[in-house]
Amino acid sequence: MLTGSCHCGRLHWRFDTWPDGATLCNCTICRRYGVLWIYGHEGEDVALTGDSHIYKTSSGWLEFHFCPDCGCIAAWRGVHLQKDGRRRLAVNLRLSEDQDIIRPIPLDLFDGLDSFTDLSRDGRTVGDVIM
Repeated sequence: MLTGSCHCGRLHWRFDTWPDGATLCNCTICRRYGVLWIYGHEGEDVALTGDSHIYKTSSGWLEFHFCPDCGCIAAWRGVHLQKDGRRRLAVNLRLSEDQDIIRPIPLDLFDGLDSFTDLSRDGRTVGDVIM
């Protein structure tokens, strides 16, 4: 299990499984936030707790949850349910206190700016992008 919280501790997330990878996306919002996403399904393997403010994208597909006090981006949540009735929830791995534990997680590169496709892994891990 991995956990994370915003800087002030008001907003927390829990990830109950080990992630296959952490996504580094270059879309117009993710590159501004500087996040590393790990994905699950709300109420199954990932949870977000605490009060958050929400920014909903103009497309209406995603809402981003951030702390109203310290401003840290903690998660994105799918606005609509998937066909199987589940809801996607991604949490920001950069908020984990377990920096040494998460270092070996492979980086998944996603081109969210131009092609909206997964790119090939290049051998880098989370440890290569966190200081």
